[in-house]
Amino acid sequence: MNPRVRILRGDLTRDTADAIVNAANVKMLGGGGVDCAIHRAAGPALLEACRAVPEVRPGVRCPTGEARITPGFELPARYVIHTVGPVYRATRRDAALLASAFRSSIELAVNHGLRSIAFPAISCGVYGYPMQEAALISAEVVGEYAWNLDEIRFVLFSEHAVTAWTRAFT
Repeated sequence: MNPRVRILRGDLTRDTADAIVNAANVKMLGGGGVDCAIHRAAGPALLEACRAVPEVRPGVRCPTGEARITPGFELPARYVIHTVGPVYRATRRDAALLASAFRSSIELAVNHGLRSIAFPAISCGVYGYPMQEAALISAEVVGEYAWNLDEIRFVLFSEHAVTAWTRAFT
């Protein structure tokens, strides 16, 4: 396993990386799962910061596969990188969009001079992406970009996710 990558079971909202990644929706106004947990932990200022992100088209602040950054407010992390993964439909486009979500998040962290980032299992909740497949995609992207950061963490909610990511990175 790449020494810059750590796979942990835990609560992403308590992570101390320079930035945590939010598995957001295109509106960036909160939602379910990790998105809800991050908004709750960051406090109401996060919602206001998300509202301030300009829409690229009506109702869309962050298109699928892209990323945006806001302060972390009440979180231990200084920043939240919001990215939107695809709803799983078993197409090649899904894989490309998920890879783009990971890649865009890392690039945004690097462009802001950050040294560490912590990811959840993007698209693996209500968006239905199979964990093992998502883990393999994340491992491929991280393999291309790991040298840009001191540490990339995957802070995962379930043991099933930890197992999938551990397999993908070994």
